[in-house]
Amino acid sequence: MIMIKHKTLFAKTALSSFVLLLASCVGVPEPQGGYWQEPKDIQAFEAEGRLAVKVEGKGSYANFDWQYNRSVQTININSPLGNTLGQLCRDEQGVLAVDHNGKTYQADSADDLSRQLLGFALPLQYLHVWTHGYWVRDLPYELLPSGRLKQKDWIISRTLTEKGTTKVLSMENPKLGLRLVFDHINSSNGKQVLQQCEARMK
Repeated sequence: MIMIKHKTLFAKTALSSFVLLLASCVGVPEPQGGYWQEPKDIQAFEAEGRLAVKVEGKGSYANFDWQYNRSVQTININSPLGNTLGQLCRDEQGVLAVDHNGKTYQADSADDLSRQLLGFALPLQYLHVWTHGYWVRDLPYELLPSGRLKQKDWIISRTLTEKGTTKVLSMENPKLGLRLVFDHINSSNGKQVLQQCEARMK
């Protein structure tokens, strides 16, 4: 594995652009309430929707598709026209990001990758847990009177669909705001699943 050792300007710009495209959509109401449960095993799933990020008051948005199983988690960030702008993948070997030019950045963990390139950690390893309404097992947490969850320096809130699945997941800390608006979340059990990130096979 090629490890990132320095914060190059190019790398920082590339992943900064990637992160800024994980953004909340204009006009989506602020999540209120939601509920949180004891952690359970999460089965394989697929999801699509829109993502947003706000960093130091500046934000942007894009579409996403997300595939998760216990071995591999892949999030593709797409333009409104469907072009892939970047990919983030996590497997048993670590985490990698691929920009729109095909350049790959690697690290042992999502925290390491985002800290090295951006200077702060993104909660990528916890997204699937919070999306399903659980707090992360074995980490301190607090359930706030507003119905929000406080964990790992993040304040997390959810709004739900009529079926009880997450419609909006919102996460905030003093430096960063993230929001995912889901068009659907579907179980993908029974489908053939990858054992490692596709980018490692190229």
